[in-house]
Amino acid sequence: MAKKDYDIFTPKTRAIVFGMQTNAVQRMMDFDYVAKRKKPSVACIVNPGRTTTHRAFWGDKEVMIPVWPDIATALANHKDVDVMVNFASMRSSYGTSKEALETDQIRTVIIIAEGVPEHRTRELVALAAKKNKVIIGPATVGGVAAGAFKIGNTGGTIDNIVECKLHRPGSVGFVSKSGGMSNEMFKMCALNTDGIYEGIAIGGDKFPGSTLLSHLIRYEANPKIKMLVCLGELGGDEEYKIRDAVKSGKIKKPLVMWVTGTCAKAFPSGVQFGHAGAKADAEAETADAKNKALKEAGIYVPKSYDDFGELIHDVYVEKVCKGKEPADKAEVVTKTPMDYKQAVKEGLVRKPTSFVTTIADDSGEELLYAGVPISEVIEGDYGLGGVISLLWFKKKLPKWATDFLELCIQITADHGPCVSGAHNAIVTARAGKDMISALVSGMLTIGPRFGGAVDGAARIFKWAVENDYEPNDFVKEMKSKNVNIQGIGHRIKSTTNPDKRVELLKDYAHANFPDTRLLDYALEVEKITTSKKNNLILNVDGTIGILFVDLMWTCGKFTPEEVDEIVEIGYLNGLFVLGRSIGMMGHYFDQRRLKSGLYRHPMDDVLYMLPDESEL
Repeated sequence: MAKKDYDIFTPKTRAIVFGMQTNAVQRMMDFDYVAKRKKPSVACIVNPGRTTTHRAFWGDKEVMIPVWPDIATALANHKDVDVMVNFASMRSSYGTSKEALETDQIRTVIIIAEGVPEHRTRELVALAAKKNKVIIGPATVGGVAAGAFKIGNTGGTIDNIVECKLHRPGSVGFVSKSGGMSNEMFKMCALNTDGIYEGIAIGGDKFPGSTLLSHLIRYEANPKIKMLVCLGELGGDEEYKIRDAVKSGKIKKPLVMWVTGTCAKAFPSGVQFGHAGAKADAEAETADAKNKALKEAGIYVPKSYDDFGELIHDVYVEKVCKGKEPADKAEVVTKTPMDYKQAVKEGLVRKPTSFVTTIADDSGEELLYAGVPISEVIEGDYGLGGVISLLWFKKKLPKWATDFLELCIQITADHGPCVSGAHNAIVTARAGKDMISALVSGMLTIGPRFGGAVDGAARIFKWAVENDYEPNDFVKEMKSKNVNIQGIGHRIKSTTNPDKRVELLKDYAHANFPDTRLLDYALEVEKITTSKKNNLILNVDGTIGILFVDLMWTCGKFTPEEVDEIVEIGYLNGLFVLGRSIGMMGHYFDQRRLKSGLYRHPMDDVLYMLPDESEL
């Protein structure tokens, strides 16, 4: 048996956890940290339909664990994963386990759910055998490779992990059906030996995915395991297969074993004890019969469970330590309370953070923009467009793209004092308010009718192209829905009085963009709309939004999913907001320099249309 077959878990094993089992994930991470693993064993979580991140502790620090919507996406993003800990329900554990087993990447699947239909488990076992893979479960808490990898909640708290010596490898290979009993057996092995090397609970279902014997055979082949301990139970014939393996010489290492359920003889026949398979339907399936057969085959069997630990100790001393008492004794250490500041200093406590940021870091010696030192930003001539690309998109965009961002800022900086944003900023300034108040007053007018068409135009034209609408069909579709095409139309400008800003943007794009597919499509739409009315032109908001989609499509820095997210979140309106804030502040400063008094709208510019008193 090759090493990769007998060691299913190593200190480098990385796993997918299927299901949002955050407590189990944290316990795995805590075990990893205590075991001094270099990387967490949990590579990611699969939470069906969700793509996000989960914060967990790695020692006293928080780390971000990716959460993916499906197994395929998780595997595509984590090539080092070969284990899946499946917390799916009994209804969906079959499908998810099958999907994992059918991949080339996953070698071991742990099925936590209880009550998986037997015929489904049989299918999974056949598939695993065909592909030379391992299943642990169903109906299991899992297991642990001491100092290497822990499945879910196995072993309990960190104090218990350390007390049971699970944080570092021993020399005992342990396997049982019961997950609850396995924790007790870990402690028993720790008290009477140097601890376990690996311990597996195969699960209590009548037809588990792997057998007691299959794990004992692995342990037999592993030179680091010197002694075997097994806990069976009444029902079935698995223990007789172990007896036969010992008699035939397949298992040569000292094996200490006990079959639980000897009390069953005090109850009526056919009584089930806990697990689905723990029921003796014949004399040979009783615990007494099995223990007798095991002992006759030369396996070390205690007189009762009460003597199990003592026998483990005696066999370990005689067969592993060659007659010498083991020097390593498990101790329960009582720790005195520590002052909080000292505990923080030594990394013994942790506190959840209040904010998460992925764009800037001022905690080190030098300010970072998306990981780039500020000195490099300045010396590397990133410019304003480069800073936007780092802080907004966390990407180093090409020069033609960052120059386009700066062009957008320049073009949208102002459009005179009469538009709503500038007008409000001016009125607020003349009311004697501060700059921030004036700026915010103007900003609050930005929306669907003023500056808000950037995102809307990008969204609607992108949708039309991605759905293969011909320009004429697109216009008809919008008309049939009685929806105005955002980005089309201007109150003043027309085909005979073109907007110079739009011309500048188009000229730049045609000269510098690798491709202007969306802009070209929009210009074809413009030919149709202006044939109906000459002011239904592509306006500046629409041009910016459309060109930014072209930028993302062609610069090679954005995935299709990122493009969708950017358009949806509202990044593109941000260009208008950032640009126009320059002009609004300019109008504020202008009014303050002019020492303009309080503004009152002229009465002759108001149409008063009050009802007659007799109508009230």
